[in-house]
Amino acid sequence: MSRSTPTTLRCALHHFETAWLFTISDFKTTVFPVMIFVTVVSPRHNLLGLSYALCWLWFHLFQFNASNQSYSSHEDVPNKPWRPVPSGRISMKDSRTLRWGLVVFCLGLSSLFSLNVIITSGVYTVFVVMHDDFHLSHHPIFKNLCNAGGYVTNELGSSLILSRESSLDGTSIKALSCSTLVILLTIHAQDFADVNGDRKSGRRTLPIIAPEGSRIYLLCALPLFSFALASFWSLGPLSTVLFVSVGSWVGIRYFLFRNEICDQSTYIYHCLQIWLIGVHLLPANVRFRALAW
Repeated sequence: MSRSTPTTLRCALHHFETAWLFTISDFKTTVFPVMIFVTVVSPRHNLLGLSYALCWLWFHLFQFNASNQSYSSHEDVPNKPWRPVPSGRISMKDSRTLRWGLVVFCLGLSSLFSLNVIITSGVYTVFVVMHDDFHLSHHPIFKNLCNAGGYVTNELGSSLILSRESSLDGTSIKALSCSTLVILLTIHAQDFADVNGDRKSGRRTLPIIAPEGSRIYLLCALPLFSFALASFWSLGPLSTVLFVSVGSWVGIRYFLFRNEICDQSTYIYHCLQIWLIGVHLLPANVRFRALAW
C-alpha cells in the first residue's frame, strides 16, 4: 500500500463528513416524511427503486443546503456552529461553487430516469435560486412559496423515480396536491423557533410580523385541515378521531407554549413524529384500506 492511500482515505472521509453535516438537519424534517410519502403513494415498490429515490432526494437537498448555508453562515455561528461553513470546513466561496456543481450533477442524475424527472430537478433549482440568490427568503409569503415548492418537487421527483413511470397516477396526483396545500399553509410553523435569528438577519417571517395571529391561525387551522383530510381520504371513525386529535394537540401546543425550546419541540412533533407523517400516510387508505377502522 502506498503512503498516499491513508491520506486519500482521510481526505475522502473528510469530504463525506462535510456533505453529511450539510444535510443532517433535513433528515427529520424532509427525508423521512418524503420517503414515507413516496412509499405510500407509489403503485410499485422495490428496494432498488427506493434506494434510487432516496439518492436523488439526498443530492437535491445537498444542493439546497450548500446554497442556503453559504448565505446564512453569519447566523449559524452562534446557533449551529457545527455546520460546514461556520465551522471552517469549507469557505463560503467554495460552498457556492459546490452548489453550482451539484446543480449540474443533479440534472445529470435525473437524466438517468425520465424527462419529467429532469424537469422536476430544474424546477427545484429555480426555487433554490429564488429563495437564496433573489433573497425571497426575506419575504414572509414568497419564502413560504419557495419552501413549499422545493418540498413538493422533492416529493414529485422521488415519486416518479420509485413508480418508474413518466407521470403519476390519479391517487398520487391527489396525494401530491394535498401535500402541496398542507405544506404551503403550515410551513411557517418552522419559523417560530428561529424568530431571534431571523430578526437579526433582517428576514420578515409570519411569526415576526404577526406573532399572535400566526399562532391563532395554527390553533384553528390544524384541526380543520385534519378533519378535511380525513374526510377526503375516507378514513374510518377511529382513524379520523385520532388524526384530528393529533392536529388539535399540535395547534394547542403552538398557542400555549411560546418559548424557543418549546417551539422547536413542537415543530418536531408537527413535522416529524406525528402530524405531517400522518398526513403522508393518509393515501394508504386508498391504496390498501389501511385506515378504514
